[in-house]
Amino acid sequence: MTARAPDIDAKAVVGSHDILMITLDTLRYDVAVAALEAGQTPNLAGLLPGGRWEKRHAPASFTYAAHQAFFAGFLPTPARPGSHPRLFAARFAGSVTTTDTTCEFETPDIVTGLAGRGYHTLCIGGVGFFNKQTPLGSVLPGLFAESHWDETLGVASPHSTERQVALALSRIAALPAEQRLFLFVNVSALHQPNRLFLPGATHDTPASMAAALAYVDRHVPPLFAALTQRAPLLAIICADHGTAYGEDGFHGHRLAHPSVWDVPYAEFVCAQPGESATAEVAP
Repeated sequence: MTARAPDIDAKAVVGSHDILMITLDTLRYDVAVAALEAGQTPNLAGLLPGGRWEKRHAPASFTYAAHQAFFAGFLPTPARPGSHPRLFAARFAGSVTTTDTTCEFETPDIVTGLAGRGYHTLCIGGVGFFNKQTPLGSVLPGLFAESHWDETLGVASPHSTERQVALALSRIAALPAEQRLFLFVNVSALHQPNRLFLPGATHDTPASMAAALAYVDRHVPPLFAALTQRAPLLAIICADHGTAYGEDGFHGHRLAHPSVWDVPYAEFVCAQPGESATAEVAP
């Protein structure tokens, strides 16, 4: 059972729930919606509140900057006017989006903050900013107590998501049941070259991105099953940014265009089997 944010009281949830954050690297909002409506992502549809993606604005236009923002508590912002409370925040004066239900940390990032609350922090890397092969590629995974990357998890692997999930399952199984977990997975399959997932494709397109998302969808269920067996779960699934495929002459990302800024987003609470999720949401 899932409970829909903005009713989630993150301050109350931290400490009792495991936390999962999945970033679907480079996934466009329009592609995610079209794939869902076409029935290509039935497993994700069953998880999303109301069975649909929320449209949000990315805090940055490429992976490194977006994840720096995420780990500081600045998740994608609802694509509508107003002040929108955040789940997590690193304390700073004058924050108008830190509210009574925001879990606030006295640390520069939420990863370190969760570690200070007793969480084991685990990163399953995907794209190059998580590969630990250079100083730059070590910054983001370096926030975590445990991090993993190899070429089978990266953008050139046609089996990346299944390998990421298998690795996550093995590490989850190694943890004591009472150990709370913050698991972060950077899903690389959507990133170029996503044509790997569309037979006969010679270049990346929205159709090949949708095919990659359908591939990811097939491998999501075991991860949620394993996590909800051990504890109630707060889950965040989103893209870090999108990418342009020639719209208005733009290609790629690290640029200002709706195809890059508009991202799919979901946050929800999963109860353990036989339990209700309603106790974890604000009245």
